[in-house]
Amino acid sequence: MRLVFQWLCLVAGAAVCVAADEPVVKPPVAMQQPHTVDFHGKILQDPYFWLKDKTNPEVIRYLEAENAHRESVTKHLEPFTEVLYQEMLSHIKQTDLGVPVREGGYWYYSRTEAGRQYPLYCRRQGSMEAAEELLLDVNVLAEGQKFMSAVPAGVSDDGRFYAYLTDITGFREYYVSIRDLTTGKLVEDRFVKAAGFEWAADNRSVFYIVEDEAKRAYRLFRHELGQPVSSDVLVYEERDELYTLAIERTRDKKYLIRTSESSTTTEQHFLDSATPTADFRLIAARREGVEYAVDHRDGRFHIRTNLGGAVNFKWMTCDVSQCESVHWRDFEEVRPSVFLEGLSLFRDFAVIEEREAGIPQLRVHDFGSGAAYRVSFPEPSYTVGLSANPEFDADTVRFTYTSLVTPASIYAFNLKTQERQLLKATEVPGGFEAGNYVSERIEATAPDGVRVPISLVYRRGLVRDGKAPLYLYSYGSYGFSTEPVFSASRLVLLDRGVVFAMAHIRGGSDMGYQWYLDGKLMKKKNTFTDFIACADHLVQQRYGARERLAIEGGSAGGLLIGAVLNLRPDVCRVAHLAVPFVDVINTMLDESLPLTVQEFLEWGNPKEPEAGRYMLEYSPYDNIARKDYPAILVTTSLNDSQVLFHEPTKYVARLRAMKTDGNVLLLKCNMDAGHGGASGRYESLREQAFEYAVLLEQMGIGR
Repeated sequence: MRLVFQWLCLVAGAAVCVAADEPVVKPPVAMQQPHTVDFHGKILQDPYFWLKDKTNPEVIRYLEAENAHRESVTKHLEPFTEVLYQEMLSHIKQTDLGVPVREGGYWYYSRTEAGRQYPLYCRRQGSMEAAEELLLDVNVLAEGQKFMSAVPAGVSDDGRFYAYLTDITGFREYYVSIRDLTTGKLVEDRFVKAAGFEWAADNRSVFYIVEDEAKRAYRLFRHELGQPVSSDVLVYEERDELYTLAIERTRDKKYLIRTSESSTTTEQHFLDSATPTADFRLIAARREGVEYAVDHRDGRFHIRTNLGGAVNFKWMTCDVSQCESVHWRDFEEVRPSVFLEGLSLFRDFAVIEEREAGIPQLRVHDFGSGAAYRVSFPEPSYTVGLSANPEFDADTVRFTYTSLVTPASIYAFNLKTQERQLLKATEVPGGFEAGNYVSERIEATAPDGVRVPISLVYRRGLVRDGKAPLYLYSYGSYGFSTEPVFSASRLVLLDRGVVFAMAHIRGGSDMGYQWYLDGKLMKKKNTFTDFIACADHLVQQRYGARERLAIEGGSAGGLLIGAVLNLRPDVCRVAHLAVPFVDVINTMLDESLPLTVQEFLEWGNPKEPEAGRYMLEYSPYDNIARKDYPAILVTTSLNDSQVLFHEPTKYVARLRAMKTDGNVLLLKCNMDAGHGGASGRYESLREQAFEYAVLLEQMGIGR
């Protein structure tokens, strides 16, 4: 089918030229402007450097041209996209009620209503039979806005004041508002832009954190309700650019904890939350390579730390009056094979989130008896974690359980009797039956012999004849594990015969903290070769066909996909790079950009010759070559603060100029959103339906 559209052509040194009613669909061609970087003796050419400036009208016109091209090329997919959207929507209970959570004599919950994009946050006093009190209707806040992200920041201890944060651009610039629930009036209306927020115990004082120009959280202020911002007190400024600042309260609400942390080192201070004007006191001074996090119970700090070379972390304690690290003592025997991921304290118990052999576990410790036990789960591969548990004096906790075939379910678990009660299993309408799907966990072998797990799910009845369509996803950075969780939207893939797989590659913490260390800095390439090994293994084991394989990753996972495509462009039929971090060298050389300095400890500092040369070897943008690539979809947003829009934009521009194949290359830029795409739930679903339509067509599925 020949499509007719109006296209824009950007040529070197010229203004935008327009050709109307062109019978052939042509992609925009970005003009090239000389820009070079002397990089450790090698001259790097970056002719698309100019695309970095979104205040330049030519840049906006180029993005609009890319969007126009993408719309024209995918015009025929609109009916299929609508079919996918309606199917995905059919699997979502549009009017729904979250599980109420008890805190301070109230039951707090959120709910959604059919046809409305955003949730409503509510509470009831005493019981769920009491009258509903509407705390926040995000739909009202979103009126007249192209984007809206609203985050509840909690109530004061007396339940009177309710704080929330709003971002209306997608750039993750959140402003704090506080409502007096006794009058319904705002006492503070978007009074400050904050990257962190916490209440003190006096119900009048709040602490908030602000960012510098590179979006690093670095200053902590104290504010008193009703007072001008000009009178706010600067409590602390973190001057080391490798560190970011955070503020939170211990679970018993006794102390405020101020944290300065890099990706390798921690320093914390504490303050009695009942005396917000007092000074914070040091727990343990920062020592390179030592990470720790404290919580409080009964006069003692409980510490999750890697002190003493505990790669997978351990549990230590100390008295509040003697909290320097020389006074820390092991609370339990260290188990090197078990990765201690989290430690949550309650009055009589602790719940430990840990991971062994790649499988997440919940372990309960009884402070009274000293006994401990693990909570059992029915499937060999799953994801589990504590959900909202705001009350410290509790014998029952809640956890969320899910797997590739089990929708998210929230349980109440009695820590004394070990009895569990299902509070809510996510309802998946539209004919979903868990028994119609099969989940597996298999392993691929990386080039260095390491066994890399793969979680996969498919519709029952799959014939492993090597002909099925495959969809392989991963992330592989920052120690974030790729968790096997259920997705109602994914059903549109599975019901069309797609085998969906997740690769648990190095760079995440899927197999423990060492798994992360083996996929960062000068070992980063393991992340890419692990992924390729997983793709090859799925094809070799005849789960599906190479020519029907789609691969996907987002953000740092987009770097993964970009690096894989340069290494092995034949690895797949189609690739989706979502908000991808692909311009590694240029971004990491620019310390004014968000995240750059702090991420020297994740990727390396390119100004250091050895690190710079290694990073250059895999940087997706810098390694695009004159060769064939598969079909590629790249998605981004103009107001992305995590991976600025120019990275994927430059990547597509260079790829268009270099690649030698005739496969489709599409850039979709949301002009009104940020890193997570559209904010409304329906618009977000439509974006996903479009992405699925593009990938499925390339996989040979068009209905």
